[in-house]
Amino acid sequence: MPVELTWWGHATCTVEDSDIRVLTDPLFVRRLAHLRRRRGAVPPPDAWRADVALVSHLHADHLHVPSLARLAPGTRLLVPRGARRAVPGLRRLGHLEVTEVSAGDVTDVGDLRVRAVPARHDGRRLPVGRHRVPALGFVVEGEARTYFAGDTGLFDGMEKEVGPVDAALLPVGGWGPYLGAEHLDAGRAAEALARLAPRTAVPVHYGTYWPIGMDSVRPHEFHTPGEEFVRLSALRAPGVAVHRLGHGESVRVEVAR
Repeated sequence: MPVELTWWGHATCTVEDSDIRVLTDPLFVRRLAHLRRRRGAVPPPDAWRADVALVSHLHADHLHVPSLARLAPGTRLLVPRGARRAVPGLRRLGHLEVTEVSAGDVTDVGDLRVRAVPARHDGRRLPVGRHRVPALGFVVEGEARTYFAGDTGLFDGMEKEVGPVDAALLPVGGWGPYLGAEHLDAGRAAEALARLAPRTAVPVHYGTYWPIGMDSVRPHEFHTPGEEFVRLSALRAPGVAVHRLGHGESVRVEVAR
């Protein structure tokens, strides 16, 4: 069965592999605190369907309790170890099968193996939070090996920790006019692509949410990261097929045999 990747906006994606639906960092709202969705419709109910959902870290645009509450009873949910202590709202999601994982842990879901990998990012719920919960990425291994980076900067040994992959869902921007070193912008994402050398890549985490009242502040940081990633990837990783998807669009992954 073909492996298919769908981007719903921000870091929310569906990976369909081996008849299993994997959902990443579910976010199903038009507004989140000071952010509003400027591009693309809110993901439809079809996007809520998943056998397993992955949460990369505790920031509210990645671990969004009301969005997780929409998942069907019995859906498995993998979160960073310590998340339930740091985010009490998770304890109300009694209809989900919540498992805390650390980098290196492997979880079997049907014919898939989901491997948690390190990320370079502040994983705390709040900047002043006392609970230090590491951020994670995930590699979904089935017919293909698909890397979901969550939020991360470049880090030493990235290619070793992630391992050989067929596809990569890489963040290339953010929700504000400035990105720190613990994020991938288009240039750093192209460097990550050169290190990982997958066959297919999809840029995510850009062009969706933006602070209210800041539409005219560095608007290129909202509009251009996907195009810039495509351009820079052609220079730094010319062997990778990069697919810049619109919200709700999908691509099938070519798997080497």
